[in-house]
Amino acid sequence: MAVQLGINPLTWTNDDLPSLGAETPLETCLSEGRQAGFSGFELGNKFPRQPGVLGPILEKHDLALVSGWYSGQLLTHTVEEEIEAVQDHLNLLRSLGADVMVFAEVTGAIHGDQQKPVHLRPRFPVERWREYGDKLSEFARYTQRQGVQIAYHHHMGTVIESADDVDKLMEYTGPEVGLLLDTGHLTFAGDDPVVVAERWAMRINHVHCKDIRPDVLRDVKNRKTSFLDAVLGGVFTVPGDGCVDYTAVFRILKAHHYQGWLVVEAEQDPAVADPLTYATLGFNNLQRLAQQAGLI
Repeated sequence: MAVQLGINPLTWTNDDLPSLGAETPLETCLSEGRQAGFSGFELGNKFPRQPGVLGPILEKHDLALVSGWYSGQLLTHTVEEEIEAVQDHLNLLRSLGADVMVFAEVTGAIHGDQQKPVHLRPRFPVERWREYGDKLSEFARYTQRQGVQIAYHHHMGTVIESADDVDKLMEYTGPEVGLLLDTGHLTFAGDDPVVVAERWAMRINHVHCKDIRPDVLRDVKNRKTSFLDAVLGGVFTVPGDGCVDYTAVFRILKAHHYQGWLVVEAEQDPAVADPLTYATLGFNNLQRLAQQAGLI
């Protein structure tokens, strides 16, 4: 597929902190996202999960289903248990033409706990890397046979957060496990997304484009806030509105023939950051940066 530009509904309504944008209907998210210029959406908590219901809604807005987050628990589940648990989600993605699944290991995760400082996130049990890599690879081979590839999402507040964690995950899994490159989460973690993109470019099959306001990042790290309080403080913004070097990231993706979605996923408080304004800014910046790199 050609590189396409999508967006996550977190711009309008937040899954981890449902009070943000709670009053905003799905219709508003989709119509404003399309108005901003995007051609696809990832799933959010207001999306119906029946293909026969969601499909016509997306079609009405001339939007594709890009992907959707799946909370994996392979540190505690068997592969067979995870395969059983994923069935409805996998069927929804496959039925509506999404060929990547955003997968994150959430065992012990604290990103949704507003009372826990994010630096106290759980650490991956080092003695289980080989076991986990084998299990995730087996699970990914199963979903791949169903037409959907895993895109592993390193995420603040989880056991796989840093560039070192990503390195270990990629080393212990096979090529059937793709990597979701999230520029904002890596920067928040203190790592350089350009370095990670260069190292694992051939495994990247999905990209989340969130930028970082460096002054806010310094403040929330100094105060040791929770992930959600950092979001409320405005640590994230749309691409081109912060410190991430998207020109360098996109040049690497172009050099390695990236084919897939570039997704604006920049959670902010919609009462402070008007969703349509930031969706439009994000689309315009993302389109310009991707065109300059020759990605689109």
